[in-house]
Amino acid sequence: MTKHVFLTGPPGVGKTTLIQKASDALRSLGVPVDGFYTEEVRQGGRRIGFDVVTLSGLRGPLSRVGSEPPAGRREYRVGQYVVDLISFEQLALPVLKNDGEWERQMGLSSLPRTIQPTDAGHSPGKRVCVIDEIGKMELFSQTFIHAVRQTLSSPGTVIFGTIPIPKGKPLTLVEEIKNRNDVKVFNVTKENRDSLLQEIVTAVQSCRKNFEG
Repeated sequence: MTKHVFLTGPPGVGKTTLIQKASDALRSLGVPVDGFYTEEVRQGGRRIGFDVVTLSGLRGPLSRVGSEPPAGRREYRVGQYVVDLISFEQLALPVLKNDGEWERQMGLSSLPRTIQPTDAGHSPGKRVCVIDEIGKMELFSQTFIHAVRQTLSSPGTVIFGTIPIPKGKPLTLVEEIKNRNDVKVFNVTKENRDSLLQEIVTAVQSCRKNFEG
């Protein structure tokens, strides 16, 4: 029984655009959706990094070209990009919070909640959490890895996310997700990306019904 939906495909194929369009469509149907996506940051026509943007409108840096980590902190780098792990965790972790028990298990009860619940009056099984993406930069955070695993196993949240096509060594969490029998993965290509939207929205709605059933 499918309980989570993920999109995969090469960089620049349109995964984030599909996530945004599908999230808008779900919200228009009254589905409570929260989460985050990643967005390119450009300066003078050149990409200088990526931001984390929550569906509630908060924004912070995920990575920047050649930036230096704060003094005394370990550097996390993917190619030319230095990852701002603190900024990422402050924005991404709160949207993965499901309930008090989850927070106690993860030791995050003291972490400020930056996303206010949008599902007041709805059962937990109707919550959709967008995670765009689960990639190399995000996976420097061990707390994020544990949080994703916990949420995948939670009876109260449908994850609607994106995963990359790994280059070189496979990413452990990405492989775990692809091999789960409760996950449906859509392979996005330039040829099918414009026709997938309705199928994706339907799949996420079906996941919510599976939780209710």
